[in-house]
Amino acid sequence: MTSASANGHRADTPVEFSTEVAELASEISEAKTASRRKRLASQLPALANRSRQASLRGLSGLQAGRQTARKRLQAGGEAARRSSSVARRGSSVAMRGGAAARRGVQAGGDAARRGGSVARRGVQVGGSAAWRTVRASGQWLAGQVVEMAPKIPVRSIATLRAQYPGRSTEELADSLITGAARASAGIGAAVGAAAAVPFIPTAPVELAVETLALVAIEIKLIAELHEVYGMRAPGTSSDRMIAYVGAWANRRGVRITSTGVALAVGSPLRRKLERRLIAKAGQSTLALAPLFAGAVVGAMVDHRETRRLGNLVRTDLHKRSSEPDAISG
Repeated sequence: MTSASANGHRADTPVEFSTEVAELASEISEAKTASRRKRLASQLPALANRSRQASLRGLSGLQAGRQTARKRLQAGGEAARRSSSVARRGSSVAMRGGAAARRGVQAGGDAARRGGSVARRGVQVGGSAAWRTVRASGQWLAGQVVEMAPKIPVRSIATLRAQYPGRSTEELADSLITGAARASAGIGAAVGAAAAVPFIPTAPVELAVETLALVAIEIKLIAELHEVYGMRAPGTSSDRMIAYVGAWANRRGVRITSTGVALAVGSPLRRKLERRLIAKAGQSTLALAPLFAGAVVGAMVDHRETRRLGNLVRTDLHKRSSEPDAISG
């Protein structure tokens, strides 16, 4: 007989990666007690292990890029050393005098300049290769976020009022931001605790899962803050969630223009989303620090960053809530 996992999924049933991250992040965000948040967040390393192949396709290129960069730098250094040797030989010939010396000096100088040029190209190519792989990781994460966003469960204002009775708009917004920040801290702590295990073959995958789970919590927070302030984005459920992805990238409330929300590959908003995700993944690496330091640091940083984002969006929505047609412009 097959047992079910704590979040309701059958442990041996393959669940679509983005759906499972969205659902688990939502449950962590809505958890009422620290013990339940901890129990749910502890499933992230297992989710990372089940999703290893999908995640590695997006992130393993970073290591390859670093290796390419090192090889290019080494090749450039070798070329520079060889050309320096040629230059020294040219100078030796020069000391023996005459026209032959002058030709040797010129040849050595030319060789040295060529070697320097080769070295510079090696550095440039190596740096470009490393940046391309980082950029590819950002593009992969952006694709996962766009795929995941419509699957994030968002509570309507009626549901929120029922779950938090008697609270004013500002008190309700406070509760949502506090809950999301605690959920993010729980994720950072869980991944950091898993990283304390002496051998973790899935660290890059855990990095991807942690990053996506944190983003899911923050997008859910943004969506529910829009509900609280009566500024739900227009369109279908999928349209709204993509709009909230744009709000996450911009760190402010949704603004719909005549062209809608453009998240097409190569668009300015998509590039901003990719940059935000690269930075978010960098933040997530703090949870992979040695021993249990990663759990402490990861929890603190994730809590702070989610609260900061929530307050930025909340301030923007509060300011605009009294304006006519506030959702556009």
